Amino acid sequence: MKKLLLGLAVLSLLAACGKKEEAPAPAAVAPAELKVAIDPTYEPFTFKTADGQPTGFDVDIANALCEQIKRKCVFVEQVWDGMIPGLNAKKYDVIISSMSITDDRMKEVDFTDKYYNTPSRIVLKKTVKYTDPASIKGKKIGVLKGSTQEAYAMGELKPAGVVVNSYEAQDQVYLDIKSGRLDGTVADFMEATGGFLSKPEGEKYALAGPDLKEPKYFGYGAGIALRKGEDALKGELNAAIKTIRSNGSYKTMNDKYFAKFNIDVYGE
Repeated sequence: MKKLLLGLAVLSLLAACGKKEEAPAPAAVAPAELKVAIDPTYEPFTFKTADGQPTGFDVDIANALCEQIKRKCVFVEQVWDGMIPGLNAKKYDVIISSMSITDDRMKEVDFTDKYYNTPSRIVLKKTVKYTDPASIKGKKIGVLKGSTQEAYAMGELKPAGVVVNSYEAQDQVYLDIKSGRLDGTVADFMEATGGFLSKPEGEKYALAGPDLKEPKYFGYGAGIALRKGEDALKGELNAAIKTIRSNGSYKTMNDKYFAKFNIDVYGE
């Protein structure tokens, strides 16, 4: 009996030694994060849903680009006039929040190619007759602090006698227009249309004057801002912009927000 048990033990040991251990499955590697700065007060480009989630054209564009470069977008809310200082302080990796590519900004940060380009417009009460800046002398105009629209208003409207007030967020401008503290604003054409004029509170207001797109104020379209020297990331993002333009996903996002206005916001 002892010999039998010993034989069985030896056989079991040999079987165990001969069995190949299966290598554990490699753990899934989470994609690297891309921290994206947004100002969620700029409907329909960047705003919040009822439950506080960031949404809008800029947010969809960011997520589509992150998918292309195999990164995970993490959105960081930032007041507009602190956007570039926050980027250079490394609070986030990029700004994807309708930031226009201007000569002044390019002294501080780098930009990708544009991902859209729409003009700005003056918005006034329908009863106000506008022919040129001098025609609205004494009127109070609200603009977003640190924006290209603020630069235009300070350069062209204020010298003509228009009162220019700057705000931390564009939605604050519309609140003061609604309350009667302002006579109008200067804003991106699609933002003013989608975020104000198409809503009940904007029914007494209208676009005034021509398209505003002088490069010295408004630059060369909205691009993704990133710190100088981030050439590899810039190259990846530029390639991703080209891809979403060619594979149809850009048109899907454009139509989601702007089809009712019959416009391709990519522009000229």
